[in-house]
Amino acid sequence: MRNYAMIAALVAAVSGSAAPPKNTPIAPPSVAHPIAIFLSELSNEGKRQVTFRANAMGTRFFFEESTGVTVYRFVEGHYVKEAFLRGAKLSGAMKRYASR
Repeated sequence: MRNYAMIAALVAAVSGSAAPPKNTPIAPPSVAHPIAIFLSELSNEGKRQVTFRANAMGTRFFFEESTGVTVYRFVEGHYVKEAFLRGAKLSGAMKRYASR
């Protein structure tokens, strides 16, 4: 019985610490000017709420929005737009470029 209580306490402690606090801000401590302008334009100067996903793999950066995924390639210190995959999802786009 004591072992079950210890296991239950351990599971509760681990599961409780696995989820991030709901009210913790995720904004970074600083943002480069071009990124700030991009986010402002994306949200129509705060008039529209925006939802997107992003990920990077190798020398590529993937940006998913409701219309599809934009793929960027890292060239000379910058990510340059390589393609737009209309209707694609982030995971599918990343699989497509995994072997490149």
